[in-house]
Amino acid sequence: MRLTFEEGTLLLRDYKGDEAPPAFVWDARVDLFRAQAHFYRESLDYLKRESITFKNTAPRYQTLSLSQQSPPDPHPHQSESITAWIQHGRRGVVVLPTGSGKSQVALMAMLEVQRSTLIVAPTIDLMNQWYDLLSKAFAIDVGLLGGGYHEIEDVTVATYDSAYMHMERLGNRFGLIVFDEVHHLPGEMYSHAAEMCIAPNRLGLTATPERADGRHVLLDTLVGPVAYERGIRELSGEYLAEYRVERRQVQMVAEERVQYEAALHEYQRFLQDKNIRLGSANGWRNFVMLSAKSTDGRRAMHAYRRHRQIALGTTAKMRVLEEILKAHPRDRVLIFTNDNESVHEISETFLIPAITHRTRTKERKYILEAFNKGEYLGLVASKVLNEGVNIPEANVAVVLSGSGTIREHVQRLGRILRQRQGKQAVLYEVISKDTVEDRISARRRRHEAYENQ
Repeated sequence: MRLTFEEGTLLLRDYKGDEAPPAFVWDARVDLFRAQAHFYRESLDYLKRESITFKNTAPRYQTLSLSQQSPPDPHPHQSESITAWIQHGRRGVVVLPTGSGKSQVALMAMLEVQRSTLIVAPTIDLMNQWYDLLSKAFAIDVGLLGGGYHEIEDVTVATYDSAYMHMERLGNRFGLIVFDEVHHLPGEMYSHAAEMCIAPNRLGLTATPERADGRHVLLDTLVGPVAYERGIRELSGEYLAEYRVERRQVQMVAEERVQYEAALHEYQRFLQDKNIRLGSANGWRNFVMLSAKSTDGRRAMHAYRRHRQIALGTTAKMRVLEEILKAHPRDRVLIFTNDNESVHEISETFLIPAITHRTRTKERKYILEAFNKGEYLGLVASKVLNEGVNIPEANVAVVLSGSGTIREHVQRLGRILRQRQGKQAVLYEVISKDTVEDRISARRRRHEAYENQ
């Protein structure tokens, strides 16, 4: 009997058993038993346990001889995380805050496994950062898959998009797969990248594994359970910068309050007429569907968006931002908003460089480098700096607006927590009082990093 890999799946050829091994089902198209590739290790264990003689031609990954150039002394939480990961069978998720050295944990895993490795990252910026890190750490040729590159080496970095598109052909090339920002993986498309890969060794890295859609539960199957976890509060001071959080509440000017209340009343009246509760399981979906079916509905959706827009971007917030900038004249300040319109307004008002999803790669790289060097002391963005950037010099963050997700708020805090001698980080959360932002703020602060803050 032969165990083979074909287009992201495993096939049993010349299998004479009466029952298929677990995870295998009969494929009448080829008259063979087939299973998803990520069941590779479980299939090997079953065949060996049942004393079934077979030839394994599925893997094409190599045994490596990696050695790290000038390796740093690992922090205790890094050593503990690798030990825990090994104890979980070299599969699982390591949950550590931004700035605590998750990338070094991946390098330590590669040294432990010594097999062809694929690193999967969510953005091209992060892919390039991993490329630079791996090239320097191991002094080897590193492959790239994404951003116009299709260069496969024994150590390769890919974006989630490219991994998903090419894994059915490359899924047997790697014995270790590392998913950076692994909370992206359970998405309906990206999860196939894990399913079509045979890698018996799997590591997921993230600061916040939970997803609003609940699909993070799939990580147990796709990568493995959480093997190790440490939070911001546990590591701040020694391995992360000391920090504090200040919450500033502002009052709308009278004209904004009138517009806000009018918009709020209009969309709430529609919800009442249609018996829609936004907090229910299908509330938002029902609102979207019904709002598209009538003129009143479209007005209600416009009013909903308008009332949020007013709350998230008030005149008073701009005054508070000016006060904060004056209080930190020599600090490196990151300003976060929820929309690009506010980004451009702040950039023009305070002459601060801006980064959005439309910022070209070279311009983005130049701005980030200038910010780290101190040539720019401020930087404003909407969501594009939430993850995947290396800005260790930032020590002040101002959240003028954002979503209610815990992940976004923790990621924004994490941007200013990279350790530096004498560094004191501060995050300002600016909230429009007596508006929808009160609820948004309460939701996103449900995390241990904000306890007693």
